[in-house]
Amino acid sequence: MRRDKADAEFSSLIRARDSWTCRRCGKQYPEKSQALHAAHIFSRSIKKTRHDPENAVALCYGCHSFFHRHPLEFHEWVKGWLGKRKYGALMRRAKRL
Repeated sequence: MRRDKADAEFSSLIRARDSWTCRRCGKQYPEKSQALHAAHIFSRSIKKTRHDPENAVALCYGCHSFFHRHPLEFHEWVKGWLGKRKYGALMRRAKRL
């Protein structure tokens, strides 16, 4: 899926919101660093939640890669980060037809 201008702006917003710090390991990055990603919780292909700030978290390359290899651990971690209620509401928004 191609990234467009809105995706780039959303990525910058998420990384700034999270103070240019990986939410999992706590490593801080200089502003505009490409090593810090705005990782989507539910796929960015889901248009309803693609640019929803609750559907993204700043993760360093290493943590983002780890979670791609361990998606169940990622979602358990997100439930702890967001809280089960917010996670459930986000999941319902993402899955709504």
